[in-house]
Amino acid sequence: MGFHLFDIVIVVGIGLLIFGPQALLRWSHGAGKSMKQVNALKDQVLSELPLSEISEISRQIPRIPTNPLQVAQMFLTPPAEPKQEPLEKTKKVETKE
Repeated sequence: MGFHLFDIVIVVGIGLLIFGPQALLRWSHGAGKSMKQVNALKDQVLSELPLSEISEISRQIPRIPTNPLQVAQMFLTPPAEPKQEPLEKTKKVETKE
């Protein structure tokens, strides 16, 4: 499945016979410009995304089960309690009297 080099050569040959070389050059030039604009737009969108915020939100969202076994496990096991950071031990300050 898919295109092979020989298939592309046949399509380009038929295109040359029907439309001529100048038309194919214009079309390929236009397609190249369009691809360049699409890549620039993709880079711009990716640079503006707040990736740190998105990753923080994705960590906060609970896991979504993808099969019935995971659903059953979620209902049968109690939810895990969030870990609490240990409190810093207070140091006794010795005072000289």
